[in-house]
Parts: sequence; structure tokens; C-alpha cells
Amino acid sequence: MLLPARTAVLNYLYGVESADVAQIMESLKPRYGGERQFTKQRYLDHVMSLEANGLLTLKSYELDAQGDLSLRYAINEDGKAAVEKYVPAKYRQNNGREA
Repeated sequence: MLLPARTAVLNYLYGVESADVAQIMESLKPRYGGERQFTKQRYLDHVMSLEANGLLTLKSYELDAQGDLSLRYAINEDGKAAVEKYVPAKYRQNNGREA
């Protein structure tokens, strides 16, 4: 099953402590990399939308080696509850959590 891209971003963050857009995209590239919307701008939109909807928290920001702004996000309790409600257990990125 291929989750909608925004849900896949939330699901990925469910399984890690925090990540920036580049790390999220690298993880999702095998399944979503062939899509036309698989762009840094689109995935930045996804994480910013998830943050605006109260499902992610901005943890830190810094300039990367290329001088671009790198934003690190972490899933919060509302985001975890959304994943547990909408993503079937067999598709969750658990990272040690009970599925």
C-alpha cells in the first residue's frame, strides 16, 4: 500500500526522533522518488502543513553545508495519535513502539 505523500512523511517521523526534509526525502525516495511532485519544495510544504496542523514540532534549524536553511521536525503526541488512527499497524514506522 502506498500512503499519500503527506501521510508518509508523518509516518516516517513516527519512527525517528527528528529529521530534516532531506532525510525525509532520502527515506521516502525508494517509494515516492518517481513521482513528479517529489521535490524539496513540495516536501517542505508537507512538513510545514503538518506543523501548522499541530502534528509536528520544529525542533531546530541551522544552515547546512551548502548554506541552505535546514529545519528539523519531530512528531508530537497529536501526530502520533493521527498515525495510530489512520495508518494500519503493518505500515507504521515503529522504531521500537508497539504496533
